[in-house]
Amino acid sequence: MHHWINLSLLILFPLSWFAPLMRAGLLPLFNLKEISVMTGLQSLWRTDIFLAIVVTVFALLAPYLKTITLALIHWRLLSPRAGPVLAILGKLAMADIFLIALYITIAKGIGIGRLETAWGLYLFTACILISIWVSWRTEQSPSPP
Repeated sequence: MHHWINLSLLILFPLSWFAPLMRAGLLPLFNLKEISVMTGLQSLWRTDIFLAIVVTVFALLAPYLKTITLALIHWRLLSPRAGPVLAILGKLAMADIFLIALYITIAKGIGIGRLETAWGLYLFTACILISIWVSWRTEQSPSPP
């Protein structure tokens, strides 16, 4: 079953990249602007290329490559000895959740403007946690589908 759940992440991850992570605004009375992984990346590419590369690796490439690698192992197209690569990709993929949480905490602590979390943050976090569970499950029983 975890094989199919992993394959669903190939659809859910891209969906989570476009889903709103948070809504932010300078003043409480004005409309809030929705921020997604993609809108954040677009902004970063215009202002800070190094940070844009880092976030692209953490938020897009690492989780997606981990999902693809797991699928290849599940369908016996890649040796289970690729486990160390999965461990590294898993750590990189989890780092972006920490960065988003840190950003929200700092922004709320400053008290300027308004910041609300949105459903995309929960979807994105769920994708990462499901990916961790699938990795753990694969380590427990690397049986074919």
